[in-house]
Amino acid sequence: MLSTQGAGEASVIRIEREDDVAVILIDHPPVNIGGLAVRRGVLEAIAALRADPTLRAGVLIGAGSCFVSGSDLREFDAPLQDPQWPEVIAAIEDAGKPIVAALHGVAFGGGLELALGCDARIAASGTRLGLPEVTLGLIPGAGGTQRLPRLIGVEPALRLVCEGQAIDASKAAALGLIDEEVPQALRAAAVRLARSMKGRKKRLRDLEAPVGDADGLRQTLERYLRPGPGRGAVLAAAQAVQWATQLPAAQGLERERALFQELRRTPEAEALRYLFFAERSSARHEELRGVRPRDLRRIGVVGAGTMGRGIAIAVLDAGLEVVLVERDKAALEAGVAAVAQWYQGRVQAGKLHPDQASRRQGALRPSLDWAELASVDLAIEASFEDLEVKREVFARLDAVLRPGAVLASNTSYLDLDALAAATAREQDVIGLHFFSPAQVMRLLEVVRGRRSSPEALATGLALGASLGKRTVLARNAFGFIGNRIHAAYRRQCEYMLEEGAGLRQIDQALESFGFAMGPFAVADLSGLDIAWRMRQARGRKPGVRYVEIPDLLCEAGRLGRKTGAGYYRYEPSGARREDPEVESLVAAARRRAGVRPRDFRAEEIQERALAAMVNEAALVLEEQVARRGSDIDVVLVNGFGFPRWRGGPVLHARGLGPQDLHARLDELARCSGPGFMRGDPSRLFDED
Repeated sequence: MLSTQGAGEASVIRIEREDDVAVILIDHPPVNIGGLAVRRGVLEAIAALRADPTLRAGVLIGAGSCFVSGSDLREFDAPLQDPQWPEVIAAIEDAGKPIVAALHGVAFGGGLELALGCDARIAASGTRLGLPEVTLGLIPGAGGTQRLPRLIGVEPALRLVCEGQAIDASKAAALGLIDEEVPQALRAAAVRLARSMKGRKKRLRDLEAPVGDADGLRQTLERYLRPGPGRGAVLAAAQAVQWATQLPAAQGLERERALFQELRRTPEAEALRYLFFAERSSARHEELRGVRPRDLRRIGVVGAGTMGRGIAIAVLDAGLEVVLVERDKAALEAGVAAVAQWYQGRVQAGKLHPDQASRRQGALRPSLDWAELASVDLAIEASFEDLEVKREVFARLDAVLRPGAVLASNTSYLDLDALAAATAREQDVIGLHFFSPAQVMRLLEVVRGRRSSPEALATGLALGASLGKRTVLARNAFGFIGNRIHAAYRRQCEYMLEEGAGLRQIDQALESFGFAMGPFAVADLSGLDIAWRMRQARGRKPGVRYVEIPDLLCEAGRLGRKTGAGYYRYEPSGARREDPEVESLVAAARRRAGVRPRDFRAEEIQERALAAMVNEAALVLEEQVARRGSDIDVVLVNGFGFPRWRGGPVLHARGLGPQDLHARLDELARCSGPGFMRGDPSRLFDED
């Protein structure tokens, strides 16, 4: 065993001989992260291989669950310590003996770059390979942009590097990224391959990068070189891959590393690293440590509308059975048809094998008989967003579900405790707030009611994990985390519209900040009637500023895209147009409110909208609706389109600093008028 760390520390690298082949095992649980200890240990192992004349070749393989899962991102916020990956990989290339990378589990980022530095690569079936650096605001910095195009060609390399997506071993073999896919006995196959090389090196840096079809390459480059907010890493990655065709390998590697180091310190990369850890923290729940979730095999979904069918698909995709119940035969048939259409589309797009689609659809049991729900382990109501309707559904579920089954509501705003009170098992009631479309959106708010048991909560969180969702635990409160903060954001934009800002001006200002869509375009997409019903249910509070414009639109039948008109008018083609009718309605509302319109700058629109989000986030933390600030950022990024490369509203607030933030919230209070509740921004700076 090699000692690769200081005295008294455990070794993370072992060398085991198989006659004339050195098997170098990376053993750094749980996922062989490529930190300093691993880099140092691999470098020492290569030196030992090179120095031993009885060894003819080496195999680099991971112990445990995977090869190398990537670099240690915790090191990226400080100067990197030597040896770094380029030095380790250069030692492999200069070892004088062939080295085979044997991959299993995952080989991501620096792990895949390590494999590209070897002379051959084989992978166990099911292995996932990828260079996800662009999703972290970076480019591969240890030769990925230079060796990969030399191995598989420039255009395929551009797709892998610039999209940051993982591929499986079968696709990697088809691309030529690995020499062989191995169904079993990976280590033995790697040793055989190492011996078969008869001492010959096959360094990728010595190859020319195949360009392939020039027209196809030009079109691919145009796609990735398109400028835009948050696209700096993609642009840099595309440029770096081009260097593989323009520069000698040594120069390309040097320039790649310099660009990587430059990007590592950008605000975008820092925000994306923050979010990477925030998303992992949101899945950890210390108060539920040791609590065992209940077994989940069959899930009930009540309601076959848009949300119900989306939830059903998400559950079917996780390999679970679904009992889909509706009151109305036509609604049930429409829901089942929509599920079938979804899977047909996935098959036609090449994203799902027909056999997989058939198995998933075969696990769907549609029914008009609520007694079918007696066999489910957890039931999710996805009915109309009305308190009495949902209470009736919960009462019926309480009567039919077996003891110990979990009852969950997909409500967006309603009081979970009021729903739970309709049952005799409040301890089994939780909220599971999915976001539309539920089979696509990655966010799931798991809501804790007043009497929700730890077991019920752990079960909801386990379901979210099995569905591949980003789960965030929230306390029961109006709008929970996301909808509450988004409502404050939208309300502030309505204030600015009433004060004189243009409808399209507000949308454009926030899109230029990085939102995929502005608030009014989003409202039209989701439907204005949802928020309208919510406002009607809550009523108007005396002495609190209220903008009538959204109500007037709904009263005029302008409910958004689904009616062809909302804040905007929509052509049959789907094109969005500003509408003089809305301009007249807004002008009349301003006159009735006694508001003299004024001009706005884009920066003012952004500052006020973001300050509204930040202020509400502070209130959410004060009221303990969210456990930590980073949870809020996970919700807003994954569920509400906050630009990922900016990290979220809490990180945005921390970047402003306490003094600037206080000043902005003071100005927000002044602009918002009577009824405004100011949060304590100091809560936003608490360590997560």
